[in-house]
Amino acid sequence: MEIEMRGIQLQFNQIQKLRLNKAMKSLSSNVNFDDTVTIADSISVNREEGVLKGHGTSDLDGEIVSTLCGTVQRVNKLVYVRPLSSRYKPEVGDIVIGRVVEVAQKHWKLDINCSQNACLMLSAMNMLDGVQRRKTAKDELNMRCIFEESDYICVEVRDFTHCDIHLQTRSQKHGKLSSGQLLTVSPYLVKRQKQHFHHLEQYGIDLIIGCNGFIWVGEHDEARDDMVEEQVNQFDPQVLVSNKSSASFEEQERSYTSLETRKYICRAANAVRVLSTLGFIITVEIINGVIDLSVLANTDIIDMLGSEFCVMVAEKEAERRNSD
Repeated sequence: MEIEMRGIQLQFNQIQKLRLNKAMKSLSSNVNFDDTVTIADSISVNREEGVLKGHGTSDLDGEIVSTLCGTVQRVNKLVYVRPLSSRYKPEVGDIVIGRVVEVAQKHWKLDINCSQNACLMLSAMNMLDGVQRRKTAKDELNMRCIFEESDYICVEVRDFTHCDIHLQTRSQKHGKLSSGQLLTVSPYLVKRQKQHFHHLEQYGIDLIIGCNGFIWVGEHDEARDDMVEEQVNQFDPQVLVSNKSSASFEEQERSYTSLETRKYICRAANAVRVLSTLGFIITVEIINGVIDLSVLANTDIIDMLGSEFCVMVAEKEAERRNSD
């Protein structure tokens, strides 16, 4: 039997289908559906409090009904519906991953999975030497040596308006990403948390969960550690920027990602794909659990995207939630 799950077609036999339905039913029993609505569902509110109708709501025959499929959100007197599937809506302080689409005058334009491109000003970024200083004309001429088209960058949302989104890089953790995989999931599967940078030490990989639904899995970058920040600061900033292209080429020639690390990068990437297919909230703890499950079950990397492993992940998550 073939079932399509979020754009991915999986072949389930009868036993697998029964196991999956049982696991999903168990997961559904732990979800509070009081705040989950579909189109035309009535939203219970207290009229005496003077409720304000927000996005995704409408007034019909004296009742507030939903015009979207999603969850009901309440902020003081404002009631609105957050859609389950939508483009990313930025908030100040969000950690996001963007793709450079244009190098313009004194700024880069980035695709951050939003309805509009974002802007990273040259003056709002942390230079390669890590020193906070005023940007010069030479820095502007060497912008393409820092970031160029199709580069992936980890940045932070500084502020935004209805027509502009401004980004910034404030620490060594932000910057260009390399030696890894970029995965795209629905933004609603990523919850805003205190920490979006994760180092999975047992696997030797880094995990960055962007609030915009872009997730980066790559080799651990020692240059982002505070231990080497002092060494980076010893370089002359003008020389570092002007010689970046040749230096980075030589470093890439010398660098090598071990086969074991590449395997764990692929395992982590497939774990994210499986969780996205099943519609589970993506956190570092759940990703770790899926990787451990694949290792313990001796599942090949390619088989992690198969129907049997998807059923195993659903059963494991149902067991975890029932034990909490």
